Amino acid sequence: MRSFDESYCLKTFERLLAVDSTTGQYEEIQALIAAMLDELGVPYRLTHKGGVIAELGGEGRALAVTAHLDDIGLMVRHLNADGTLNVCPVGGLYPFYCVTENVRVHTRDGKVYTGAVCRTPNSIHVTEEELRSVLPDYRTDVCVVLDEDVKSAADVRALGIETGDMIALEPRFRLAGGYLKSRFIDDKACAAVLLTAIRALREEGVALKRRVYAYFAMFEEIGHGTAWLPADVEDILAVDIAPTGPDQNSDEHKVSIFAKDSRFPYHWGMTNELRQAAIDAGVDYVMDFFTPHYGTDGDGSVLAGYDIRHAAIGPGTRNSHGYERTHLDGLRNTYELLLAYLTR
Repeated sequence: MRSFDESYCLKTFERLLAVDSTTGQYEEIQALIAAMLDELGVPYRLTHKGGVIAELGGEGRALAVTAHLDDIGLMVRHLNADGTLNVCPVGGLYPFYCVTENVRVHTRDGKVYTGAVCRTPNSIHVTEEELRSVLPDYRTDVCVVLDEDVKSAADVRALGIETGDMIALEPRFRLAGGYLKSRFIDDKACAAVLLTAIRALREEGVALKRRVYAYFAMFEEIGHGTAWLPADVEDILAVDIAPTGPDQNSDEHKVSIFAKDSRFPYHWGMTNELRQAAIDAGVDYVMDFFTPHYGTDGDGSVLAGYDIRHAAIGPGTRNSHGYERTHLDGLRNTYELLLAYLTR
């Protein structure tokens, strides 16, 4: 099989990052994925709620490989009297991971405004000492300050901003020393790996030994990205980040095969197949488990009641749900394991 096309993967990642897609705001990213699949000549269908399912060929024993395209972000909760925005999280975005970040506010009539996430009080020089040690809290001391001359809730409302509008964080992608630094490596980097693998299969004309779907889901961050599957799916493989930490085996240079997450173990037999595929292909891999706050779209399918096996793989990734980091080696090993499994 074709070796990992680093340039194509990075360009694809940047194309995905350029589209704001806070969970629930799927239309533009769905259209982009459809256009990318058109470029590759891959047939696909759109799900009713917003996903894209590509058909990669093969017959029988259908496998769904999924990577999600929704991002964690914020939503306008209410308009503050001073013209700032009170916000709430969409997905697992903690205040300490987004204070000082630049944002884009998307209104329901298509307007976009910029701003930044700030503490209140907002200047350390005029903040009492005891308040400096208080953790940021969306309900009480975090707000979005708009890059507009607004002084009241009425001023903000006149712009067309209202409760329920989406707020996307600036990704700030950088590549240095082989390391990718960005928000939303979870999971747009993995989606880019999946698209790179699809391109290789397509251009090499590989005849798959089983039917394979590539499922680009849009609601993973809130738990129901793949709560519906095509009726013939027997197995689901999630491609998602593998968080690193002091008690983890995961490494930014390697691909992790998930043994367990915060809900339950991954399927023993399918996980062993992935492990053997990694060994046979000489892929640099580790086994790891992720608790207490992690899950993938495969979990959602199992919880929805499907009689399927589920497993997950992905690149070791630092600072999950913050300003994340992984290495090109981790993406390469994820790509190699994915192709080894799809073609075994």
